[in-house]
Amino acid sequence: MGKTYKIAVIGGDGTGPEVVAEGLKVLQAAQSKYGFKIETQAFDFGGARYLRTGETLPDSAIEELKKFDAIFLGAIGHPDVKPGILEKGILLKARFALDQYINLRPVKLYPGVETPLKGKGPEDIDFVVIRENSQDIYTGMGGIMHEGTPQEVATQTSVYTRFGVDRALKYAFDYTRKRHAKSAWKGLTDADRKAGQIGQLTLCGKTNVLTYVYGLWERAFHEMGAQYGDIKRAYTHVDATTMWFVKNPEWFDVIVTGNLFGDIITDLGAMIQGGMGVAAGGNINPDKGGVSMFEPIGGSAPKYTGQNVINPIAAICAGGMMLDTLGETAAAEAIENAVKDVIATKLKSLAAGRMGYGTREVGDLVAERV
Repeated sequence: MGKTYKIAVIGGDGTGPEVVAEGLKVLQAAQSKYGFKIETQAFDFGGARYLRTGETLPDSAIEELKKFDAIFLGAIGHPDVKPGILEKGILLKARFALDQYINLRPVKLYPGVETPLKGKGPEDIDFVVIRENSQDIYTGMGGIMHEGTPQEVATQTSVYTRFGVDRALKYAFDYTRKRHAKSAWKGLTDADRKAGQIGQLTLCGKTNVLTYVYGLWERAFHEMGAQYGDIKRAYTHVDATTMWFVKNPEWFDVIVTGNLFGDIITDLGAMIQGGMGVAAGGNINPDKGGVSMFEPIGGSAPKYTGQNVINPIAAICAGGMMLDTLGETAAAEAIENAVKDVIATKLKSLAAGRMGYGTREVGDLVAERV
């Protein structure tokens, strides 16, 4: 038996525990075949605990989570808890306290999955969004004055440091290089290939209006890019990015962007890859000893709780991302291939209640193929 990984499991709210259970089922199948071991410990952070105790994610929990190799999260969001409380108190607190400064979102259309984009297929929709995950408007700088009056004023300030931008860009350039270690990106021109380029990194910003913040991003992007001659550099405004996601998604390879823009464009990415039911993401701390958190990006879907109808594919893919980040690349590839096979040959739809199988049965199908 190879390495043992300690995984903190936060099932969370609604259907979160159900999809996490299927993700763990597939991880257990992978560990027995690929010679590593997963040890899990469950935590009950979420809406039910908050309603019971008033706690979201206490500081003591952060210290405990630092002892794990990774965190596997189901979903956060409870209908009886005001929006923002759990998101800020659990998700953002974990990202900031554990310095998960990269959000990694593959956008990949699997064979057999329908996309709303006419004439586009798996060969067209296969890119990755790297979102800076710890700065921008999410830092909470700002406030409200004269609340509830006609003179009410609200401010929320976008903040970036050169340090924060540089480390996100370095991750993005290195990721692009790693992504094409075996084969170059198909979208390169002959001139690009002759110049020795293997992939493309696109900066998504808004330099024509947000001149200070994205002026910083753009300068840092090109200064660092000079050290990566094998990576072609491109730039698009965020509004143009959303347009090209729909019209020409094949133009993108790897995209790097800020926290707010990344939050928005990755939801559009989920839709063009077939919906939230197949979209997985990672909140990454790439530093040595860092603890990363992996999750399906869809919500808790409370109306489907306990019905065995929710799609667990995104959670299963999140588990595969977790293994890949931990270095178990063969097992991660096996999970992705198993997911592709089940989607192409078994599932009628990715929508809850219309898959042709229940949540647990889909988990069984993927685990068997792994």
